[in-house]
Amino acid sequence: QSRMVESGGGLVKPGESLQLTCTGPGLALGVFALAWFRQAPGKKREGILCLGGMEKGTTTYYQGSLKDRFIVSRDTSKRAVFLQMNNLEPDDTAIYYCATRRQSTRCPPDPDEQAFEIWGQGTQVTVSA
Repeated sequence: QSRMVESGGGLVKPGESLQLTCTGPGLALGVFALAWFRQAPGKKREGILCLGGMEKGTTTYYQGSLKDRFIVSRDTSKRAVFLQMNNLEPDDTAIYYCATRRQSTRCPPDPDEQAFEIWGQGTQVTVSA
């Protein structure tokens, strides 16, 4: 089955920005809900936010504290979803994953990983001076 592919990670300094990209070969990224998760070293994976599919393109933030710094957007012409991360902090260091639902345009109210059937392998983001 197709997998999601994340890109754009790297090493940045505190206060800098990064934009991650999620693409899904063979998948209609504009149709179904898609979420970003992250897993910091030694910690459990956590949900960041979810972008609803199609006209339900509202963003559900699972981490309210990130609302002012992390912004998600979609470009259906490029079959891509972007995660813009601003003013990065060392605590943002993690592997970032995107995951999509296969049959639903709706975001679950909680970051239920089981609700997202197709995942990528993640991209490493390191924030360090």
